[in-house]
This record gives sequence, structure tokens and C-alpha cells, in this order.
Amino acid sequence: MKSVFVINGFLDSGKTQFINYTLAQPYFRTKGTTLLIVCEEGEEEYDERILKATNTVLVTVNEEAEIAPDKLIEFEKSFRPSRIIIEYNGMWNYKNMKLPFGWKLEQQITLIDTSTFELYYTNMRSLLAEMMRKSEMIIFNRADNFADKLAGYKRNVKALNQTAEIIFEGKDGEINATLDEELPYDIKADKIELTDETYGAFYIDALDNTDRYRDKEISFVAWALIPGDYAAGVFVPGRSVMTCCAEDIQFLGFPCKYAKTSEIKDRSWVKVTCKLKREYFEGYKGEGPVLEAISVEPAKKPKNEVISFI
Repeated sequence: MKSVFVINGFLDSGKTQFINYTLAQPYFRTKGTTLLIVCEEGEEEYDERILKATNTVLVTVNEEAEIAPDKLIEFEKSFRPSRIIIEYNGMWNYKNMKLPFGWKLEQQITLIDTSTFELYYTNMRSLLAEMMRKSEMIIFNRADNFADKLAGYKRNVKALNQTAEIIFEGKDGEINATLDEELPYDIKADKIELTDETYGAFYIDALDNTDRYRDKEISFVAWALIPGDYAAGVFVPGRSVMTCCAEDIQFLGFPCKYAKTSEIKDRSWVKVTCKLKREYFEGYKGEGPVLEAISVEPAKKPKNEVISFI
């Protein structure tokens, strides 16, 4: 089994610098050969001393077809690497990326130049979404002059990938960015009534900041799903949200404890009033946001069944 590390990002996002740095770290050393496949060349160059010291072989490809599974197998036969690093071309759609049998993706990391994030997010969102969707870590570099926007950027990313670790880096190190900017509802109120326009913001904020909703009464209209593999007395109220484009719609909802779940018709519309807290839930394989219903009532289907996150 060959271990594969994929580093995503548009040109000049800092991929080469990140890989240079990572290769030089003692924790990333390996006894065998590392094959580094570079899919585009930017202004930054790889340090030949680091490549030699880490027994890393660099191969440059210029066409997407050159990293098809059969081509990657040829690289494996030629260099017999212990692991593979792929610096992926940001202009190639990552959903087309296929690894050969026996190659295991160990980690995917996306690098973003903070100064160009809005441009790419507005004009190339589908490409950016494919990069970030399954990344375990998303690093915004050159973030020093964007402190007032970082929380919003974090929310944009969380809409596409709820589990990724998001890091903002400045010249002096990591910059903390919490989702504390003004929300589209009064977070200080004891009762919060969510709408089609505010549900997406609530969902993303509650993922990271569950505790600030403690003791608050939250109500919203939702589509009720009753997963067959969940324990009795649990359903999932939520909404279908378009996070990127019409082809990229996902259901966003938290598990909800309700003693009368058996009385709810699966995929019906309901008005949920509940409390939110963080606790262990089997579906998460750990802790996460869990709702406790105060009441669940039938509701009229909303005019827009699919809501937009943006």
C-alpha cells in the first residue's frame, strides 16, 4: 500500500513553500524514496538540498492526462517510492483525480492565498469546492491584512467542509479567527427564531460554538428525516442547502432527541422548538451538536425547499 499526500491550491497559493518546509521536518522523514509529482510550476522553486537530503525524486507533469492511474503506475515502477506527494494543479478539477489500486490517500491539504480567496470563491467556486471538500486541513496564508474578514472566510469554508481544520497564517504565525462577527440574528436573545435566510449561518456557527447556544430556545421549520440506523427517539431536522452550485446541494441538520419521534412522518415538514448542547452521539463517533426537542409540530412546506448558504 502506497501512502499518498495531496497538496491542493491555485497557482502561488504557497504549495511549494509548504512542501519544502514539510519535507525538511524530522517527523516527516522516511527511510525510502519519496516521489514528488508537481503538476504546475510557480515562482517558488524546490530546494535541491532538501530534495537530496530527504531522498526525494521530483517529477513534473504538464497535462492532467499524465496523472491518470496507468501513468501513476508507471511512475511507481520507475522510482519504487515508499510514499508519494502530489502537488496538484488548482485549475484541474480535483473530482477527476483517481488513484491507482493499492495507493492510499493519507492526507489532503489545501493551501489558499488569503488575498485572492474572494476572487476565486466568486468566480471559480466549483473548482475551489472540489479542492476543499475532502481536505483534512485548509491553510490560509498571507492573512495579516484580512483580520476583519477571516471569520467570514472560515464560515464559507465550513459550509463546504464541516470537519476540516482551518488555519490562518500570518508572517508572525497563526492568527486566531473565531466566528464572532455579527450573526444574522440576535445571539444574546433567549429565544432565536431561524428563517430560510439564517438557518445556514446558524448551522455553521453551532458546529464550532455550540456552548453559546446553551439554555437558548431555538425554533425553525425543517425537513424531518428519520434514519433507519438511528436509535428510537431520534430524528434529524434540517434543510437542503446549496453551498456551491445547483449540482452541489447537501442536507444540513443535527440529530434531535424527541420521545414522540414515532409520530413524525419521515420526510415531512415540521416546526421544531428545541435546545442545543454538545454531547456524545453514536452517529458522530464522538461529541457533537445534539438537539433536544421541546415541541415538534406539523408545518407548511416552505416556498423554497432548498435554501442558499450565501
